[in-house]
Amino acid sequence: MIEIQTRIMALSQVLRHLVILPALAMCPLLTHFASAQVRAPKYVPPESRILFIFDASQSMAVTWQKETKISIARRVLISIIDSLEHVPNVKMALRLYGHQSPVPPQDCNDTKLEVPFGENNASKIRQKLRYIIPKGTTPIAHSLELAPGDFPPDCDNCRNIIILITDGVEACDGDACAVSRDLQRKGIILRPFVIGIGIDENFRQSFNCIGHFYNAAQEDRLGEVMDVVVSHALNATTAQVNLLDENGNPTESNVNLTFFDSYSGKVMYNYIHTLNHRGLPDTLILDHVPVYRMRVNTLPPVEVDSIKLILGKHTIIAADCPQGTLVLRATDPAQYRSLEFIVRKAGDMRTLNMQKMYDDVKYLVGKYDIEIPVVPTIHLGNVEIKQSQTTTIEIPRPGLVTFIHTSPGFGSIYVRKSNKQEDWVYNLNPTAKNESLQLQPGKYRVVFRAQNAKQTLYTVNKVFEVRSGSSEVIQLN
Repeated sequence: MIEIQTRIMALSQVLRHLVILPALAMCPLLTHFASAQVRAPKYVPPESRILFIFDASQSMAVTWQKETKISIARRVLISIIDSLEHVPNVKMALRLYGHQSPVPPQDCNDTKLEVPFGENNASKIRQKLRYIIPKGTTPIAHSLELAPGDFPPDCDNCRNIIILITDGVEACDGDACAVSRDLQRKGIILRPFVIGIGIDENFRQSFNCIGHFYNAAQEDRLGEVMDVVVSHALNATTAQVNLLDENGNPTESNVNLTFFDSYSGKVMYNYIHTLNHRGLPDTLILDHVPVYRMRVNTLPPVEVDSIKLILGKHTIIAADCPQGTLVLRATDPAQYRSLEFIVRKAGDMRTLNMQKMYDDVKYLVGKYDIEIPVVPTIHLGNVEIKQSQTTTIEIPRPGLVTFIHTSPGFGSIYVRKSNKQEDWVYNLNPTAKNESLQLQPGKYRVVFRAQNAKQTLYTVNKVFEVRSGSSEVIQLN
């Protein structure tokens, strides 16, 4: 009893520190913001909902070394419940299996949520554990299948954690590994923790695929393993994201970072990357349980996959994100203020961004194709963006051309690129007598026939030139 009480006190201390860790980690940030007279957003720790799935099958009645497995597991789990009872933001529930129907025959539906999630239900879990009698089989997969319904719905800031305690492998036809993977992919639970009670090491792989597996090979190790698992389940760890420039220095910042759970694709965190008051990437507090995929939402985005955090260690995550700036301006600042142009990666027809004139926008270092929707459309290929430099594109002031004709008709405008090539630019309005159009400087041809002219030979064919800022009138009689 002295050893268990000592372990309870130690775990209580650990959990108390875990609860205040996020607040302590935020202290330098809060101090910095306070000095700048800016109110920092309040950190709200997530609610951890722990579902204990406890093996009460017939094999738990077997004597392990000095006592039966059920006696040892019951006593250690109750001590954990005692430690968690008064920890803020932690709720618990208990599902048992193998405790209702004796074998033979084998009842693979023998699993039940005995104590659901609720306030102050630690005493109910203790009471239920004290009086269970091992009877039946081991339907691990079916217990996991039913687990999603054990967690109350509609909680935006919750972590759904399963701690499975068992002394044997799946005894029914279910595939516990497949069920666990499916629940994780759907984002219903985090990767489960599995505690083995004297399980043969040859079966380790059978449990590794379910979740994080910890095996207590001897009686006196079970309490220690339980402490480690609960500590790991509730703890968070720190990380920083280094957004590297071309020289490998973490100088890039002020971009959105999205962390996804690699199993489910669920968004776990969204942060705006920050350099702290020392000019270093700021520290993040992350749940260490998931394996992450991180997207750096630059243009185009950069992804880093299979990020694993180690509990108690500060993890540095690096991503190559050298950036430069692109801006489009007009010779006459009054022109094209509401214009948006298309930016694509060089050689890729997919639109990367619709950028507004006069906006400074950052892109990854590289080459881009730009399409500017003026008349005629301007296509610029292989525009180079360089590290920490601004690439400025200036388009000339257009000219105003007014087309006058005595009656409506059919006409088109072409740009004259050479003696052998003319590209279509615009079709005149067939219902209008007069039409004004802004055209980029250059040489053009207009071809026109009035609606009431019923012979092709009445087609009007004129060439003209547009100069920047000029005003031209073209008679199409």
